[in-house]
Amino acid sequence: MNAADMPEAAAPPPGLVTVGYFDERPGYTVRRPRGADSWLFTWTAAGGGLLRQGGAEAAADPGDLVVLGPGVPHQYAVAEGAERWAFWWVHCQARPAWGAWLRPYRRGGRCYAVTPVAAPVRDRIAGAFRRMHADARWSGHAAPPAPDPNPDPARQAGPEPSRVAVAHSAAARELALGALEEAVLLATVTAAAAGRAADTGTDPRVRRAEALMAADPGAPHTVDSLAAQVALSPSRLAHLFSEQLGHTPMRALRDARLRHAARLLEATDLPVSAVATASGFASPFHFSRIFRDRYGLPPGAYRGGLR
Repeated sequence: MNAADMPEAAAPPPGLVTVGYFDERPGYTVRRPRGADSWLFTWTAAGGGLLRQGGAEAAADPGDLVVLGPGVPHQYAVAEGAERWAFWWVHCQARPAWGAWLRPYRRGGRCYAVTPVAAPVRDRIAGAFRRMHADARWSGHAAPPAPDPNPDPARQAGPEPSRVAVAHSAAARELALGALEEAVLLATVTAAAAGRAADTGTDPRVRRAEALMAADPGAPHTVDSLAAQVALSPSRLAHLFSEQLGHTPMRALRDARLRHAARLLEATDLPVSAVATASGFASPFHFSRIFRDRYGLPPGAYRGGLR
């Protein structure tokens, strides 16, 4: 099935989850003068596309997620000057939570362009679309089909009938929507992080080091290990932290560990010694002292005040 062979206004019914991959050449255009009853999600693998909805316009470059909401006339095509547009697409009803994730990327009307998506997560997002395509074909018996092993579907010569799948069963729809939710979450969160770094003028490598500490504060981070993960020398990372944030990387790590410890005290019944270890503190006594300095109470009293 090739979209170029479909009637211009054709779109899958809103209750279905339809997933496909097309690799189109210049001249490919889809127009829907009445819009669609379902949402359209596109993830560009190679080349470039251009999507228009109402008065909004969004270019789609590799790694961009562009979303068109229902009920508004739209069209999309291979971008002018591009040799191709290879892209995954999904027609479905969006889950309610996705609206808040997409809202910062609104171009106008119901058009959303999520860019720039962080390069390190693009392979995982592409994998989510491959898994979504496989899950949509699940009959409910045995295991779902294996995703296409081709790590770069853009290398295919063109669209094939097997590249379009419709999730007919409720279980297949939920699995496919779960994979799409993963893709939308990863794209919107990492693009937002890039945007925040640009807005604040903070070096993105500093923000990345902060994120690494916040995500796993109990890990044995050092200035050397953090610098290696963000492609900086230890001295350069320390200088950027001091210059842009006003403190050292190790001060940031201590703060991340204290925040993590406070959440563990609030949400679990772990002994204080276990909270200290899980938060990366080698000594429960040292942990108790600096926790009291930060929050005004020792860990046990802090937890007791929440009950």
